Amino acid sequence: METVALHGPRLGIGRLCIALVLARATYYRHLAAKAPPPRPTPTRKIPDAERKEILGVLHEDRFADLAPAEVWATLLDDDKRYLCSERTMYRILAENAEVRERRDQLRHPPYKKPELLAEAPNQVWSWDITKLLGPTKWSYFYLYVLLDIFSRYVVGWMVASKESASLAEKLITESCERQKIQRGQLGIHADRGQPMVSKTLALLYTDLGVAKSHSRPHVSNDNPFSEAQFKTLKYRPNFPDRFGSLVDSRAHCGPFFDWYNCEHHHGGIALLTPHDVHYGLAEVRVAERGRVLAAAYAAHPERFPRGAPSPAAAPTAVWINPPAPASPDAKESH
Repeated sequence: METVALHGPRLGIGRLCIALVLARATYYRHLAAKAPPPRPTPTRKIPDAERKEILGVLHEDRFADLAPAEVWATLLDDDKRYLCSERTMYRILAENAEVRERRDQLRHPPYKKPELLAEAPNQVWSWDITKLLGPTKWSYFYLYVLLDIFSRYVVGWMVASKESASLAEKLITESCERQKIQRGQLGIHADRGQPMVSKTLALLYTDLGVAKSHSRPHVSNDNPFSEAQFKTLKYRPNFPDRFGSLVDSRAHCGPFFDWYNCEHHHGGIALLTPHDVHYGLAEVRVAERGRVLAAAYAAHPERFPRGAPSPAAAPTAVWINPPAPASPDAKESH
């Protein structure tokens, strides 16, 4: 291959590859694999000692929050001094991994990931608002839904002609009264829509003794149960493209939520209905299923190669964003 590399251009690469029964791509691949020659040091490069001095100036308190352009101009105007070009300042900062936003700017605080645990009904609710298309273009009705995340039971809903914090207050107040919520019992989670973060709603939570929680901005996964419930609604075969009126939308949602709460076997709660889980009937339902499966196994054990079947257990805990498991190193440190 060294011969090919040395004499290929003089003899002709194509002819030489044919004579050596060598693919031309192999020849070029061999050339490309060679390491490029080291780049020569520019003759005008500022010495290392002087570069350290420039970096020290960039670290001074008066320049720590300024962009290199501001530093360059300030040195010329105030100190009557020229250290280097603005571009060289950027190069020196890059060599030291310090190329970033240097200006002192207001920054949004980091939003903590909400971690909510429900181990029984009426411990954590989530709520949201979704649009329902109205009879004409750009016309909408707004569906408010309050959902218990442990049981997936819809504890309250309404359809209105607008998004409003006052309407949300009415829905939450009535739902808490209907579910007999006590102070300190419940937390309510929502995203950061205008009605959800309103001051009047925050005051209502305080009056009711309800803890509030919000999703991080632009993170839909922080409110997964409400999003999933809306998908179930809108993917039903009888969900219309548009609703003719507010009355029409309410007439559709009433039977849907009756079905969802009392008949829908929810995949997230062991195919039980939200009503069974919410009102403490889950264990009875699971026991009944166990007896049916045991009878089926006794009648035809050959149909169950993996042994006697058992129904899925009712849920015991539901999380919004479960905490990450502690690493083995962290356990050892404790």
